[in-house]
Amino acid sequence: MATEVGTVLIVTVTVPHLDLTVDPVELTAALVDIPSVSRDEATIATAVEQALRTQAPHLEVVRNGDAVLARTRLGRASRVVLAGHLDTVPINDNLPLRRTGTGEATVLHGCGTVDMKSGDAVMLHLAATVREPRHDLTFVFYDCEEIDAALNGLGRIERELPDWLAGDLAVVCEPSNASIEAGCQGTMRIEIRIEGKRAHTARGWMGRNAIHGAGEVLRRLADYEPRIVDIDGCRYHEGLQAVAIEGGVAGNVVPDSCVVRINHRFAPDRSLEQATDHLREIFDGFDITVVDGAAGALPGLHAPAAGELVAAAGGDVAAKLGWTDVARFAALGMPAVNFGPGDPTLAHTQQEHVRVADITRCARVLRDFLA
Repeated sequence: MATEVGTVLIVTVTVPHLDLTVDPVELTAALVDIPSVSRDEATIATAVEQALRTQAPHLEVVRNGDAVLARTRLGRASRVVLAGHLDTVPINDNLPLRRTGTGEATVLHGCGTVDMKSGDAVMLHLAATVREPRHDLTFVFYDCEEIDAALNGLGRIERELPDWLAGDLAVVCEPSNASIEAGCQGTMRIEIRIEGKRAHTARGWMGRNAIHGAGEVLRRLADYEPRIVDIDGCRYHEGLQAVAIEGGVAGNVVPDSCVVRINHRFAPDRSLEQATDHLREIFDGFDITVVDGAAGALPGLHAPAAGELVAAAGGDVAAKLGWTDVARFAALGMPAVNFGPGDPTLAHTQQEHVRVADITRCARVLRDFLA
């Protein structure tokens, strides 16, 4: 709402009210109906902050940019950090939220239902209702996860409020089909540039075709046999894939340059440096350029708190095939797992939806673990 006072325009933003004590399914619906595309999370962050301050007086609450953090200070022997991002990808004609089905078969459809407002809803409900947990708890609701990693709110929190990310176990409530996915793969992007010599295609023998020269790179990729690594009973499947190839000058020119872009997913028993050395060995004879990379996270299931969570989930645990923010927590020296409602393959799609049964299961398992 906008009100003009003299020559000054005063804009009043209505902050939605969130009831943290309602069923996490209804809380999911309320969160989804607050648009929060990356870099536009102020409204949802303020709603979350106000709800925690008024409905969870047992928690210390701070605001950092458009991130909201809350924690207990009960002097427990261990601390569990639960984290979830508040932002979504751009809306794709999939708001407001709609429902299909009935009862436990109900499905919530809309932007953010999977990635990851259903996980946020579970966290918020537990923050307000679990007042005597067996572990001290820290809840981190952060911003800008869906865009450039340099803008990720967790990085800012680590720089400005590092003690808020300390704990004995981190649970990132990203979608995992309501199953525990431990640790995560590392990821790396490289480029291999092949140089040739330009010539007219009518006199091709006078040149050297760089695209043809990429054939050996592609052959090594096709022959590559990825490792399958078992760590703490979790099987990590590695991968090495060409994701783009660029070259060519004109329809009558022998190209003098070709670039093959490659993505490598590696098990968390390898560091970035070890993964780089591995690729240099695979592509011996070629110059490779590392574009970017991020180390993975070991599952750390030997940690007592991690074992308790796995037991609460009925022993169901698998390796996380992909990279998530659990790696940021692992880099801080704590085991980390993914555990949240929804099918991750639906994230970022127009058809994004989450089953009520997933939300209910995650809330129950985490309550059993924490309370």
